[in-house]
Amino acid sequence: MDTTQRTDQQRSADRRRRELLEAADRVVLRDGPKASMNAIAAEAGITKPILYRHFGDKGGLYAALAKRHTDALLDSLRAALDAPAERRERVESTLDTYLAAIEARPQVYRFLMHPAEGSQSDTGFDVGRHSAPLLRRMGEELAQVIEDRLDLGPGTQQLARVWGHGIVGMMHAAGDWWLGERPCSRAELVKSLADLLWGRLAAAGDKLGGPGF
Repeated sequence: MDTTQRTDQQRSADRRRRELLEAADRVVLRDGPKASMNAIAAEAGITKPILYRHFGDKGGLYAALAKRHTDALLDSLRAALDAPAERRERVESTLDTYLAAIEARPQVYRFLMHPAEGSQSDTGFDVGRHSAPLLRRMGEELAQVIEDRLDLGPGTQQLARVWGHGIVGMMHAAGDWWLGERPCSRAELVKSLADLLWGRLAAAGDKLGGPGF
């Protein structure tokens, strides 16, 4: 098999995988955590064994969907952090971007973070094993942004990781509670969380030669 043929086959496989993920997205938007492999296969017009061939099991499909949505969310968060605005405004915009994303697609959020609430037909699905890496990835991404942009003095790298994971944990926990109970408006939650973060963030200087925070 020559290189051109292998490349064409890879493109075809990638396209088919995207089509299956889009079908899975449609089912998740409709069913949330109750989305099953059977329903996704039916939506895609294939049999369940073919779906398994592409993703292995529900865990493999979950991981692919998680990467798809996490990539999109991280792109939005980076855009908020890069916006030409004062630091406080960018902090609030970044918090709001995260909350707006989970508010706009609550069924997707629940599928990714609370899949254990779903169908009993897909057994053996460990929510912690699958959802924890999403939060760790976001924490590491934010830590790198902080390290690149702020001068935190000695131990900047370690402190940036503490802040990155701490901020993501706060956003996740507060957002999860807010999405379930809706005790206040999104704007009120954003302001309250920004107030909590602001003291040390306001005092930190920009890193020399960095893009600024």
